[in-house]
Amino acid sequence: MEKKITSWFKFKFTIGNKIFGGFTILILLFAINATIIFFTVNTIDKQVALSSQVVTPSKDAINELVTLVHRSRMLTTNWVFLQANEDDKKALRQLISFEYPSLKERINKLMLNWDADSLASTFKKDSSQRVLMTHAFNKYDSLLKSATDNVINALRGFDDYEDATTKLLAGDFIDQVVIPQSDVIIGLLGAIKKKQEQLSEESASTLVSSTGKLRTITIFLGLAIIGIGFLSAFFLVRTITKPINYIKDVVVKLGRGELVEDKKTKFSNDEIGEMALATDSLVNGLKATTVFAENIGNGKYDSDFAPLSDHDVLGNALLNMRGNLSRVAEEDKKRNWTTEGLAKFGEILRSNNSDIEKLTDEIIGSLVKYLKANQGALYIVDDTNDNEDQTMSMASCYAWNKKKYVTQKIHLGEGLTGQAWQEGDVIYMTDIPQDYVKITSGLGDANPNAVLIVPLKVNDQIFGVVELASFGMFKDFEIEFVKRIAESIASTISSVKINARTQRLLGESQQMTEEMRAQEEEMRQNMEELQATQEEMQRSQLESSSAMEVMNSSTSMIDFDPEGNVTNANSNALKLFGYSLDEIRGESHKIFVNREERSTEGYRKFWKELASGRTQRGEYKRTGKTGKDIWVYAQYSPVTGRDGSVTKVTSIIFDITKYKG
Repeated sequence: MEKKITSWFKFKFTIGNKIFGGFTILILLFAINATIIFFTVNTIDKQVALSSQVVTPSKDAINELVTLVHRSRMLTTNWVFLQANEDDKKALRQLISFEYPSLKERINKLMLNWDADSLASTFKKDSSQRVLMTHAFNKYDSLLKSATDNVINALRGFDDYEDATTKLLAGDFIDQVVIPQSDVIIGLLGAIKKKQEQLSEESASTLVSSTGKLRTITIFLGLAIIGIGFLSAFFLVRTITKPINYIKDVVVKLGRGELVEDKKTKFSNDEIGEMALATDSLVNGLKATTVFAENIGNGKYDSDFAPLSDHDVLGNALLNMRGNLSRVAEEDKKRNWTTEGLAKFGEILRSNNSDIEKLTDEIIGSLVKYLKANQGALYIVDDTNDNEDQTMSMASCYAWNKKKYVTQKIHLGEGLTGQAWQEGDVIYMTDIPQDYVKITSGLGDANPNAVLIVPLKVNDQIFGVVELASFGMFKDFEIEFVKRIAESIASTISSVKINARTQRLLGESQQMTEEMRAQEEEMRQNMEELQATQEEMQRSQLESSSAMEVMNSSTSMIDFDPEGNVTNANSNALKLFGYSLDEIRGESHKIFVNREERSTEGYRKFWKELASGRTQRGEYKRTGKTGKDIWVYAQYSPVTGRDGSVTKVTSIIFDITKYKG
């Protein structure tokens, strides 16, 4: 019985059992460590997914809605005050019909996830953000409907803009409804945006907290494993002293040449060595894991780390977590880069929209620097007549941080730049011909490695082309950024061209007005001389009769009532226009004007001035009964009664067609 107890005791406390027991504890702790880290990593993954699929898209969508509100306010204002700006009108219809409904649908889908369990602690299950968002949508829907009724439907055509009351009401609607309501909506969206930014910060804080917890757990369990390893080693050292002493006795005896036959104690140095190596490998692995986890927590995603094996759950989980966090950080970096770039170039376009030369210089210089390219050029389509070849000129170029003054014209379809213009599509080349372009610096010149050509297109109309060359390659998100910027540049160039054309036409109109005034003054002097002659002729009956015959042979006269209907005409006028008096009596003044002239603003203004009692004189193109154009110099004189109202309009007409040939 005693022998059995002794055998059991030896069995329970053999070195193999002790090693097995020690490593069992270590493995158990390692499994606990791996399990905790695994679940923590899953939590981080869920938080990352939440941030990328709900929080960040929600924040971006709200930012887009804020931009949309700003745009709708600007486009509605332009509808009222920029009558001829059809591009902005088309853009407003596009915004109301497609852009806003699409964005609203996307936000509504995102709002479904705002009450998810992962967001419950933030939203407190009260759906306050959804209420604010719904309120903002309702207000914006109401604003767009009011804008449609009071602006778009009210100002449809030329006559609507000519109606002072309609235009005044539309202007008051802009000041009293559109701008204040837009500010209210932007304020609501600002509150929601602030909450979404808070969510983004809390998501990032949760990631940092989870990573810190992971680091703490890893360090704690790592130290625990190391401590238990040392205790086990110490215990094992004490435990194997007897076997070592036995071995020593055996070696001493062997040194004296004595043969040892008693092999009661057997142990394997290989097993002890493997245990030491395994322990050392485990401790080193845990240390490396802790350092790697700390680097991830500090945002150092490029740290080197090798898992203990292909089946290292903890190591592989950390590698997966690093990959996910790195991808999210990279996407955020690209998104922030694009957002900052759009804001920067938006400010450039807003600040320089009155000077095309300064605008193009600022754009191409800033674009080359922002993309870290080496050189670039911006071409603008020239204004040409229908019978002229279409060309575009280099408006500005930039290379090696200094402006290059170069003049260059490109025909439609000529070279890669002309091809991009003709096809209206982006050209991106990485295999550049040797003679295409050279990038020159103080160190020499060399071919670029990449060329990007993007048409400046808005509403399918091309206003120019931007061309960039670089030693480095353009990334996909950079190309997409240039395409978005190109559309904004095209829109601004279109506005600048329209403004310049308006100024030019205004100058020409002013010049024509001055010329007309000079002609009127000359005619007035002629009329005064004619009147003096008539007065002189009145002093002599014979001379008066002769003068009247001369005057009647060349002067045409037509009388109109206050509404502009013909009441009388002399024979010269009837002969000049080819009508009989019965044919024109009671007819509108429009009978002497062709159809195109009747609908012009100038002709309507002409009769409005007469109706208000102002005399009108000048050269006019009129139409006879046969449709033939007749050029006349005429004076239309309103005759007023005692009360100041116009009773009739008398016109004195001279045929000057032969001088217009």
